[in-house]
Amino acid sequence: MQTIRQLADEIVAREGGYVDDPNDPGGATNFGVTIHTMRRLGLDLTGDGTVDARDVRQLTRAQAVDIFIEHYFERPRIGSLPQVLHPSVFDMYVNAGGNAVRILQRLLIEMGYDIDVDAVIGPQTVRATMAAARDAPDFLADAYGIARRDYYYALADRRPASRRYARRRDGGKGGWIVRAEQFISPRYHLTDEQHRERTAAWV
Repeated sequence: MQTIRQLADEIVAREGGYVDDPNDPGGATNFGVTIHTMRRLGLDLTGDGTVDARDVRQLTRAQAVDIFIEHYFERPRIGSLPQVLHPSVFDMYVNAGGNAVRILQRLLIEMGYDIDVDAVIGPQTVRATMAAARDAPDFLADAYGIARRDYYYALADRRPASRRYARRRDGGKGGWIVRAEQFISPRYHLTDEQHRERTAAWV
């Protein structure tokens, strides 16, 4: 089983380097760390009294890994979940914040567990997830990955500007879908035809 630092290293590698995409609400981002996160943490790396794109550019890979471990794994208490969920929930928390937990909580409700959808990994969610891992040890990680993939598709349904992240220009799977399927067993991956059918209504 991978260590948390190894998982964080892989997330940084997936996120890539500096980008400032006007269609991305995250704004200027480096190694997956957004300018909003850096402002919230007060990371004035240039020492000029403000946190702006220049600070984002100065962020190092090692700093990004440390930020992810502390603020996206430890503080949300992802470590209290079954180990089989650590890679995907951690990766999704970096990508979508509290929605990573909401996806899990809604999945647990669909599985019959009585919990609240509040984006918080508290005792209620931990107990339900541990029970789900005992009851369906070979199913839970795939079920979460599929729910995550569905979240991305639904987000792109609602927000046309985000469709470029779910579908490439040639109609193939976009980065969001490819990323989600990295945590899903190959037998549950969508075929290219299924993906094109799912996105056929998009302009």
